[in-house]
Amino acid sequence: MTKYLLSAHSGEAPGAGTPMTPEEMQRVYEEVLALEAQMRETGTWVFGGRLHGVESATVVRQVDGRILTTDGPYVESKEHLGGFYVIEADDLDAALRWAGRVTSIVGAPIEVRPFAPQP
Repeated sequence: MTKYLLSAHSGEAPGAGTPMTPEEMQRVYEEVLALEAQMRETGTWVFGGRLHGVESATVVRQVDGRILTTDGPYVESKEHLGGFYVIEADDLDAALRWAGRVTSIVGAPIEVRPFAPQP
């Protein structure tokens, strides 16, 4: 089995649509919980999480031998990482099927990337 990162991207992308109503948010939340339960039941689930908004980001970098921190995201972008799952799947096709289920619920694009093998 290979581990895959399913990352959900959201933000101010063209066509992102209008904000959800509280009822729509509740429906999505319940569907996400049901999907996560299915991931656990099938042994697919490794880890997942939803992130706070990009305005909460702090960037840490080394400049001239000093560690500097700055507010805000690493890059200026209209889209940003909103949450992710780490799953285990037999192959890319299986990971893509899980990603398809996630995007159909949350309505955000899902990037699928395999983890590199550990040395």
